[in-house]
Amino acid sequence: MATNRTFTMIKPDAVEDGHIGAILEKITASGFRIVALKLTQMTVADAQEFYAVHSERPFYGELVEFMSRGPIVAAVLEKENAVEDFRTLIGATNPAEAAEGTIRKMFAKSVGENAVHGSDSDENAAIESAFHFSGREMF
Repeated sequence: MATNRTFTMIKPDAVEDGHIGAILEKITASGFRIVALKLTQMTVADAQEFYAVHSERPFYGELVEFMSRGPIVAAVLEKENAVEDFRTLIGATNPAEAAEGTIRKMFAKSVGENAVHGSDSDENAAIESAFHFSGREMF
């Protein structure tokens, strides 16, 4: 059964470039309600745990280094069909292939520095949300 919540992170590149407000505006203008939000920074250990699913991939080390290099904005979003709709809103991982008007087309620098993370399934949305937020931090 599909849930109505998904998880996102505004990644260090977009935070460094001052895009937090513009990205959050795009998210809310697309009908998502923010039910949890925080500016935080992942440690190397946090990033290793969060991205453990990619630990055997050749880009894992670079991903961990990138995601722990500076602050991120973590958020839980609510909307009917949240996971699928958010994946559409953020666009393809490669900003050169992302559709016009998507977050990655507008704010990403490259495949590696692609501005935002979005959960790829309802199950991962729940896991990723719980990684960053306690139940009492979600409204």
